[in-house]
Amino acid sequence: MTQRTLRAPSARRTTAVLVAALIGATAACTAQQPPSGGTADGAKKPAPNAPNAPHAPHAPHGKARHGAEPAPSALGGAAAPRGFTLVASGDVLPHASIIRQALADGGGDDYDFAPMLAGAKSVVSKADLAICHMETVYGENGDYTGYPTFKSPPQVARALKATGYDSCSAASNHTLDDGSAGVRRTLSALDKAGVKHAGSGRTAAEAKSPAWLRAGGAKVAQLSYTYGTNGIPQPQGKPWTVNVIDRARIVADARAARKAGADVVVVSLHWGTEWQDAPDAQQLRLGKQLTSSRTGGRPDVDLILGTHAHVPQAYEKVGGKDGTWVIYGMGDQIAGDMINHEDAHDPRGNQGSIGRFTFVPPAKPGGRWEVKKAEFIPMWFDTDAGRVVNLNRAVARGAEVSEVRDRIRRIVLSRGAGKSGLTMGQ
Repeated sequence: MTQRTLRAPSARRTTAVLVAALIGATAACTAQQPPSGGTADGAKKPAPNAPNAPHAPHAPHGKARHGAEPAPSALGGAAAPRGFTLVASGDVLPHASIIRQALADGGGDDYDFAPMLAGAKSVVSKADLAICHMETVYGENGDYTGYPTFKSPPQVARALKATGYDSCSAASNHTLDDGSAGVRRTLSALDKAGVKHAGSGRTAAEAKSPAWLRAGGAKVAQLSYTYGTNGIPQPQGKPWTVNVIDRARIVADARAARKAGADVVVVSLHWGTEWQDAPDAQQLRLGKQLTSSRTGGRPDVDLILGTHAHVPQAYEKVGGKDGTWVIYGMGDQIAGDMINHEDAHDPRGNQGSIGRFTFVPPAKPGGRWEVKKAEFIPMWFDTDAGRVVNLNRAVARGAEVSEVRDRIRRIVLSRGAGKSGLTMGQ
């Protein structure tokens, strides 16, 4: 989200008006009402993670409920690798109004973000592996702010864990909003909550290391990069604090992860043009370059997850039948009322999708783990209620949300993903 002068929405819109306005919204940048005075008013893994310094890739952690070893195969005692499901969602962007909502949900003396995310829990918690995007860094001792320089309550990490997330990408244009101190607080809070992270680091080794995860019978490496940091330089003496997009580096990191034992390499990219429904030229070019990069005939990258545009963008299987899935933009998962580049309230900023991919083991050892099934779930953040809504389960809302859901579907499928097998899930 780019920095600029804000103009708050004139009044809170009702849900019905929000949805109606959504249909005619035009592309444009993001902002949100700042907090008054700069400060807000007012268990899957049993042990916290150690910092993400390099560690043995043969023992990444997975969700406890899916942690049992695979059963021996029918042909003998060898354990057959199991497939797995991976879900991923868009930007978690706590504006001032989101911070106030969390304080209200926490009874006025704590910040509780779990109720906001409850609408996504049924999808997230059932996956073998769930990845989020933590766009902002955390503050401390009540020093919490929204746009333009974010410092979110660290209780966000606890809610992400409770919702079912295993790892978050942490490279964004807001990663350096509070310098290296903000990065340190954020990664420490994620560690304490038991949520892994990639894309930034307290040390050079940590920043370079993927988030190592286990899903089904696979070792998964997640890498994360951002297009920039809103002009904020890397901290002095710490030029590695946040990973910046560079094609050659991404390929080298993916190959290093594969060499270290990764069966599946997932790349999270904070990229694209804000408020633009279609992926821009840089997204298309980089997506093609990364998905076409191969070592020994095997793709170096198995999945690309995009964030930053604040609106849903297309999914595409790049490279034909045997290609690689790219989500150009998942939209926002949590955000306040959004203001676009034309200084107008733009409800598209509260739309998003969750991607769900079912991976199956390779037919031969050393082969590629293939995506057998690709799905998207249309999502919406209801700013009136302060809740994430699964639009395919919002039966009681009826026609009120059907146009929102259908619009998201049109955008997601706009680059022919339906012909490649992408379907809308529940």
